[in-house]
Amino acid sequence: MPLNLPLVSPGEPGSRLTAGQDGGALVRRSVLPGGVRVLTESMPGLRSATVGAWVGVGSRDERDGHHGSTHFLEHLLFKGTERRDAMDIAEAFDAVGGEANAATGKEHTCYYARVLDADLPMAVDVITDMVTSATLDPDELEIERGVILEELAMNDDDPSDVAHEQFAAVVLGHHPLGRPIGGTPGTIEGVPRAAVHDHYAEHYRPATLVVTAAGGVDHDALCAQVLEAVRSGGWALDDAAVPAPRRSPSARPAGEPDGLPVEGTELVVHRTTEQANVVVGGLGLTATDDRRFVLSVLSAALGGGMSSRLFQEIREKRGLAYSTYCFASQHADAGIFGLYAGCTPTKVDEVLELLHHEWDRLAEDGITEAELRRSIGQLSGGLVLGLEDSGSRMSRLGKAELVHGELLSQEETLDRIRAVTREHVQELAVELASRPRSVVKVGPFG
Repeated sequence: MPLNLPLVSPGEPGSRLTAGQDGGALVRRSVLPGGVRVLTESMPGLRSATVGAWVGVGSRDERDGHHGSTHFLEHLLFKGTERRDAMDIAEAFDAVGGEANAATGKEHTCYYARVLDADLPMAVDVITDMVTSATLDPDELEIERGVILEELAMNDDDPSDVAHEQFAAVVLGHHPLGRPIGGTPGTIEGVPRAAVHDHYAEHYRPATLVVTAAGGVDHDALCAQVLEAVRSGGWALDDAAVPAPRRSPSARPAGEPDGLPVEGTELVVHRTTEQANVVVGGLGLTATDDRRFVLSVLSAALGGGMSSRLFQEIREKRGLAYSTYCFASQHADAGIFGLYAGCTPTKVDEVLELLHHEWDRLAEDGITEAELRRSIGQLSGGLVLGLEDSGSRMSRLGKAELVHGELLSQEETLDRIRAVTREHVQELAVELASRPRSVVKVGPFG
């Protein structure tokens, strides 16, 4: 029988929750002293494990003068701690054939590693050491400043990246969610070490730390390893402390604006390229909106695969683009929804007209029963296949804890997708289509 694991409660130190999952997997959650949360999904028969240390802070949480600090920390935590230098960290994973990396988002940051199950204690120790005891060495910071500037330059050379980043900026306006995750050359060049250090000290603490692991993992052993590693890192663990509250739509950091843009914007970005990149769209859904499953079906039908309307109309029937699709990004209090295409610059107006037309046609006429069945099948298959490895399951645990407040089993998720109707899709399409639309064009335009 499907079992929903609520993550909102209990939240007191020492609390535990356990729930069975598909295929004999077992999910467990514990709250340790200091408010540190540990979630595991034990997957029978798997000899590998992926562990992630999540901190509920992203680029939106940067105060004035700290912009770019979140991305800076993603790099600097690999550069050394009180016990290890950068080579020690790199060698620890190379020596066992493992891999380690990190990802910065707008609302959270994750440091993760995939190793053999026997090497999980080492991975937990190293990753936790990085999170709790980074030295943020001034010389290393200056080296990484150059590395990050090169990374930003690389992204700026990709016109599709530019289109998506600028689209988020125009749709979300001055809201912190509209800022680029990695910062800008100006913020990276200008942010001082003191600001990066203050950002680290403010946000990296026991109550914001969530450790998730999936694969060949023993929950009790992992809790003991995390507790020992956090204490070794010098963090004070108050037995009465509780986890930091989950970000909610109404809870914005001090200084964030209350509103979002109420009008659409058209932005043209000049790039000397052979192809133009265009995006049209506007505000979407929040991360906890129950209609996110409806949005998934809508997106699949409109621009989610080779049988989707955008692909068929723009590529297959007219040959106007190689790549065209729709996308959505969801956060605590805002989201975006957009349609993308890459085409010859002289065909931009025609492609834009088709993007608008297919979106409006979906709102006016809805989708067919065949499109509904096909979209549900596409999403269902993709969901199951996407959870075949420990990394995706580790990530699912982190997002369930930090974003959704619940962990659905595969079957429960499939049930919610299957419950979507044509009427649901058309109602949401009408709502999205009625909102102000913004257009971003990147290419050889004046």
